[in-house]
Amino acid sequence: MNLSINDLQAYLADHYCGRANEQGMFMKLVEEIGEVAEILNKRSGRKASDAVDLQVELGSELADMIHYILAIAAINGLRTTVPNHFRICTFTGIL
Repeated sequence: MNLSINDLQAYLADHYCGRANEQGMFMKLVEEIGEVAEILNKRSGRKASDAVDLQVELGSELADMIHYILAIAAINGLRTTVPNHFRICTFTGIL
C-alpha cells in the first residue's frame, strides 16, 4: 500500500489529537532511534546478531521513526511540506 506523507500526517492528526502528548510521542521516537542504533551495531558486527533479516528490520524501524516524527508534527498542528508525489511505502529492499 502506498500512502503519501500528507495523507499519513492527516491520519495521525486524527488518530492522536486529544489522546497523545508530545513528550510521550518523543519518548517513543527515542525508543525507535535506539532500535535503529541496535540494528546498525549488529550489521557492523559490534553486536551479536540472531538470524533475523536485518535489512527488513532496519526498514521497519525507520518507518516507525517516520511515524513518530509525523505524529509529533501532527499533534502540534504542523504540516510537512513534502511534495504530494513523494510516497511512503513498506521498505522492501534496497532502493
